[in-house]
Amino acid sequence: MLYHSSRDKSVEVTASEAIVKGLCSDGGLFVPEEIPYLSLDEIVALGNMSYSERATEIFSLFLTDFRKNEIKDCTGKAYTKEKFETDTIAPIYKLNEHTYILELWHGPTCAFKDMALQILPYLLTTSMEKTGTDKKVAILVATSGDTGKAALEGFRDVEGTKIFVFYPTGGVSEIQKLQMQTQEGANVGVYAIEGNFDDAQSGVKKIFSDNEFKAELRKRGYELSSANSINWGRLLPQIVYYVSSYAELVKNKEIACGEEINVCVPTGNFGNILAAYYAKEMGVPIKTLICASNSNNVLTEFIRTGVYNKNRAFVQTISPSMDILISSNLERLLYHMSDENSELVKELMTKLSEEGSYEVPDAIKEKLSESFYAAYCDDKFTMRTISDIERNYSYVMDTHTAVAQNVYEQYVAQTHDATKTVIASTASPFKFSGSVVNAIMGEDDAPSADDEFLLIEKLSEIGKMTPPKSLSELKGKEIRFPGVTKKEEMILRVSEFLA
Repeated sequence: MLYHSSRDKSVEVTASEAIVKGLCSDGGLFVPEEIPYLSLDEIVALGNMSYSERATEIFSLFLTDFRKNEIKDCTGKAYTKEKFETDTIAPIYKLNEHTYILELWHGPTCAFKDMALQILPYLLTTSMEKTGTDKKVAILVATSGDTGKAALEGFRDVEGTKIFVFYPTGGVSEIQKLQMQTQEGANVGVYAIEGNFDDAQSGVKKIFSDNEFKAELRKRGYELSSANSINWGRLLPQIVYYVSSYAELVKNKEIACGEEINVCVPTGNFGNILAAYYAKEMGVPIKTLICASNSNNVLTEFIRTGVYNKNRAFVQTISPSMDILISSNLERLLYHMSDENSELVKELMTKLSEEGSYEVPDAIKEKLSESFYAAYCDDKFTMRTISDIERNYSYVMDTHTAVAQNVYEQYVAQTHDATKTVIASTASPFKFSGSVVNAIMGEDDAPSADDEFLLIEKLSEIGKMTPPKSLSELKGKEIRFPGVTKKEEMILRVSEFLA
């Protein structure tokens, strides 16, 4: 299978080339030339396999220039009980008769990004061998909190790579910041930037499109790549857990073979719910894709109206990984929904860059309404949802999962749809202990938010849960990366790091 640029369909590269490059030279994203189809029998058969075996089967459909044993080696190393503390890798918790929580945060950094970033280093190093890359790969990452740590941990001391992460100062939780600032490894670098996530993401994309800088890096022995979900090697592993979830529910007799489900995803950059869209297009019986946003509700407006407008106030919320106004992966959806009209996609992305908004044609609006439902939830209702779920079900959600739960409740109230629904739970509640403890105990009774580790202990007590070891061990670790830079100086920081 070959991959095209979302902005120029004439571009053709192999899967390994797409993974090494990360981003197209024209600024577009790599998209598969076709979406492979799975029959119901094939999906159900996955239920009798381990998670790594399921991943191998699905990867094989997309990574056709990889040998089966190469893929099997990658998945076998990535998806282990030692890394995810559970044999199932992505366990499903049954909240009630209609709602299932897909827990994607059992990996080493306690966030759903581990599901992709534990395997991406193996996919990348294998791709480097296949493409004959003789240079080191410099991986640039913009993060709204979780991607940064997961990428740093995944690529820590991986031979032939160096990784540099930018995160918005003040735009991540204290635990997320500590995770990045204390990161170990000889090939890692981290900087906060003065700005928000969109500033970080735009800055990284600008570096990728700077041909003069990239030529200079090649002279110094480096090729640029990305670990954000703009990289196909990051997005592909996310498709796996939606296909796997359906197979698991059938296996456990929670649903009948062929029975439709809904999938509800909290998202800002659109990658996680786009993966669910790919699963639906591959044949997984998904009825409605429920897109959940926080107060930065640009995606809600887009799905409802077909107008994407980032010209609005940026809101810092208690679900910071969704504090995003430029949803990069939406570009891939536009490509598919426009019948692979790369010229239209390029035109829309140019409008977004120059004017800050665009409107899609009526045909795409109709397709959006057929597949998606969208709503948003502010901090007040996020807190209320955490409290309600803990009180009614003794289940503790993080702030992002609570956004999804609230939007799902809005969906049911509006549509009266009783279809069983899988909610993607994207982070451990311990990563956002302050907000979660406040929600459950009430702000007047909760301990001071100044001591993050006291809050972790309190959450462990009230939720009757054991804190993840990786978070508990942050206490007292050396701060290696305290630096803050201006967004205009990001390229300088990268140059210094790679010097």
